[in-house]
Amino acid sequence: MRLDKIDLNLFVVFEAIYRERSITQVATALNLTQPAVSNALARLRQSLDDPLFVRTPQGMYPTPVADNLIGDVRAALGLLERGVGATARFDPLRSEKVFNLAMNDLGEALLLPQLQQQLQQLAPLTSLTSYYVSRDKATEELKAGVIDLLLDVPAVNARELQFAPVAALDYVVAMRPGHPLTAKRRLGLKEYLACDHLHVSSRRRGRGQVDIALHTLGEHRRVALRVANYLVAERVTAQSDLLWTLPATLTRQLKLEVRKVPFTIEPLVWNLYWHKSTADDPANSWLRELLLGVAGQVLSKRRQAAN
Repeated sequence: MRLDKIDLNLFVVFEAIYRERSITQVATALNLTQPAVSNALARLRQSLDDPLFVRTPQGMYPTPVADNLIGDVRAALGLLERGVGATARFDPLRSEKVFNLAMNDLGEALLLPQLQQQLQQLAPLTSLTSYYVSRDKATEELKAGVIDLLLDVPAVNARELQFAPVAALDYVVAMRPGHPLTAKRRLGLKEYLACDHLHVSSRRRGRGQVDIALHTLGEHRRVALRVANYLVAERVTAQSDLLWTLPATLTRQLKLEVRKVPFTIEPLVWNLYWHKSTADDPANSWLRELLLGVAGQVLSKRRQAAN
């Protein structure tokens, strides 16, 4: 098969179908008709001599050939986009770019309201997508240009990534109003360990900052509930006797009792990551500066409010 015999635009459609799993959603995203998307897929199927996708009740399911192809296609499309972007002038007022961010719901809750306001003022035609990406996939998605920026802890480690520090968030212990321990102004380690705990993590298993700190003391807490969402954690804490150890900056907007953590724990550190190939990309640079500025404003205001 020779590339000069294939319309390279077909690979744009291929990547979109792989990502969206829906002909209808791809048509909307690429501003095409559904027949045009179906026709593009048919042409690529013929060129590659493979169905590429099988229609199922859950959407368009990729074949093994599609799974093997997607990494190279995304890498190639990402290189082309960055090559064009590096020489193009980015005009925020006229750009219709879709920015893709990866962060957890805590980052979204703290940063997205102010970031969206800034985008409405400075880049009104752009749009923003934010979703969680596991660390084992984040590097590849940054490399392929699927996401523009990643907000995560320093556990992300790859030579091809660059980063800037965003914040170091101190921890506190939260409990429901009326919890038996609210009668105490200071929480002791023995009392802390005697309670059941709630832990928030995007991972299915593994220790967090709190458990690592306790391990260094030779101590262990009982995690009775592990969830992936901070909003869920707030509601559970408000209706149970579980203790929740969380970044202090989030408690400013929660109706929970707060106490100082009765042992030394390292703060939750956030970095902003991008692929080194996008370091000089005008759009990516602009968004990085905007997001870092928003983070500085939002988190400094919350620290001042706490003091």
